[in-house]
Amino acid sequence: MGSSIIPLLQFGIYIIIGIMVMLVLFYIYLMKPKAEKVERRENDETIEDSKVKEKRIDQNYGRFVGNLTRESIFEFMEFEEIVDNMIVRKNGSQYIMILQCNGVNYDLMSEQEKISVEEGFVQFLNTLRFPIQLYIQSRTLNLREIIEEYKARIDNLTIEIDKIDAKIVQAKTMGNKALREKLEFEKRRKINILEYGVSITDYVAKLSTHKNEIQERTYVVVSYYSAEIGGGLEKYSKEEIYNMCFAELYTRCQNIASALGNSQIACSILDSEELAELLYIAYNRDEAELLQLSKSLDAQYDSLYSTGKDVIQKKQEKLDQEINIAAIDMATNSILKADRKKQIEELEFAINKEEKIKQKASEILDTYENQLDPRVFKLAKEEIKSSDNKKETPKIEAPKKPVTTTRKKVVKRRRAED
Repeated sequence: MGSSIIPLLQFGIYIIIGIMVMLVLFYIYLMKPKAEKVERRENDETIEDSKVKEKRIDQNYGRFVGNLTRESIFEFMEFEEIVDNMIVRKNGSQYIMILQCNGVNYDLMSEQEKISVEEGFVQFLNTLRFPIQLYIQSRTLNLREIIEEYKARIDNLTIEIDKIDAKIVQAKTMGNKALREKLEFEKRRKINILEYGVSITDYVAKLSTHKNEIQERTYVVVSYYSAEIGGGLEKYSKEEIYNMCFAELYTRCQNIASALGNSQIACSILDSEELAELLYIAYNRDEAELLQLSKSLDAQYDSLYSTGKDVIQKKQEKLDQEINIAAIDMATNSILKADRKKQIEELEFAINKEEKIKQKASEILDTYENQLDPRVFKLAKEEIKSSDNKKETPKIEAPKKPVTTTRKKVVKRRRAED
């Protein structure tokens, strides 16, 4: 009896387990469409999110999205400061000087000149004892500085023409025709140069408004690390390390400039403002064409809203103009007075000429006193004292009045003859 019950219980357990498995499979079969829908929905959401992110990336391409802080900007720029024509990096452990090189027109040179340039450059490479870097930067040519330089030259020409006008007035007063003609020729030449300068300035100004001129500039980057000084840096102060790095960098740059000079390449060390402009263009290529660093430095903060000249500047310009006019008048009057004094001095010299001649003749006789007879010497001295070398001034006779005869005198004469 007990042995027959055990197989029945085992069979019942198997049936229960089978039913549970069937129920689990049936539940999985029922939940599978819902899981596919949820997965499909999640996939659609991820695709839409990726599209939105791609769209945001396209819109903000090249732009920094986030909060900018002073520390993050300094970490991005990778340099601490610009001081004394040097870029300081890595907490004062690296110092950089940059040389700007003016290129040569190699294609227009003769074969001998090309060989000379190549040999000079090879010699420059062979003499290098420290690492350098070459950096080429393309930038929009700043024609504003060229235009300002032309305008300054035009102002100087205008002042020179005013001075020539004053000299012409003086020459007319003196009656010096040759000097007046010479000054008028010089004035015409200056006016031609002035007109040409004005036309060039207008042309360059129009050129800068219609299109941008691109210019490539080549730079030589020279670095020096404070570790190159040697061991025991702790015994030097920060200022001493700075001075030693500056002296070494300056020496290296001078050596490079001298070596490149053999290849007819002129170099110059960039000052602090030029270094700032170089880095500004390197970090802001798009904005550098619109917001130039030199213009910002000249205009300062008030260029954002100031459209007219400052009142003090207008007064200063008016005062400068009055000073120029008064200076020209003073120069003209001084020239006239100086010429009058010169004429007076010449007249006094002519008056005293006779006395000077007598004195010179007396000195000549004194030198020959031992060679002359005493009597002859005495008579010669008396002759010099009594002589008169003044030229007789021609007497200008007053014109004789014409003899006029009246009608009455003619009638009396005819009666007497009758």
